[in-house]
Amino acid sequence: MNFMRREQKVAKLLIHNKKTLSLAESCTGGLLADRLTDISGSSKFFKLGIIAYSNKAKNKILKVPQKDLIKFGAVSSQVARKMAKGVRRILLTDFGLGITGIAGPLGSAKNKTIGLVYIAIDTSKNNLCFKYVFKGPRRQIKKKAADQALKLLEEILLKL
Repeated sequence: MNFMRREQKVAKLLIHNKKTLSLAESCTGGLLADRLTDISGSSKFFKLGIIAYSNKAKNKILKVPQKDLIKFGAVSSQVARKMAKGVRRILLTDFGLGITGIAGPLGSAKNKTIGLVYIAIDTSKNNLCFKYVFKGPRRQIKKKAADQALKLLEEILLKL
């Protein structure tokens, strides 16, 4: 049986379609970039990975407006969308993906629970954002968020 991991499928689709990708990760801490760069030949599609863990990094590097960080919070669809757009624009990649969330066990706030994650994908035509609430310990939430980001990329790439 020829089993292909999801990151391998995504890599194959990106290469086949001659598309490039950049990532802005917060709660996943580089896990998604790690999984993609484990693939030989990933330099054909993977151009940039930023771990923007602090609000200052989101603002200074990814150009997420300070007013959005204050008004909506770092864990919000608005910030995830701006992270995806900001990272895509740095190297003008075809896809920019932003992930922000609360991996726990600390960090929950009123209206924002542990496991809340926003994943945004930005292209020249669309800026999509999806909300998830994952269950489990910190490492499991990070893994589920990275898995879901790969699933979203795969679904979008299959439509090309």
